[in-house]
Amino acid sequence: MKFDKSLLKTVLFAFGVVTFVIATYQTVLQNDLVGNYWIYMISLSCWLPLQYWRRQEARRAKEIEVAKQVAELNKPTKTGKASGKKKRR
Repeated sequence: MKFDKSLLKTVLFAFGVVTFVIATYQTVLQNDLVGNYWIYMISLSCWLPLQYWRRQEARRAKEIEVAKQVAELNKPTKTGKASGKKKRR
């Protein structure tokens, strides 16, 4: 069975949003931020891996882009063809 990382991302995001909404509602209802702090931390612990994975993916994409640019710059040039400019005598 193959593990689907995008499903995990969706579940973490949804759970993070739900716990944040619940924590906000409880804080407004009870007027007690300290008592509901743990619910906010659950929400935060769901969002932190998402941010980490997004930054990793962005870094990988940038590395691939740079590698393509380097490969293009290091491509061997064709020798023996006229350059198109006339030489002055």
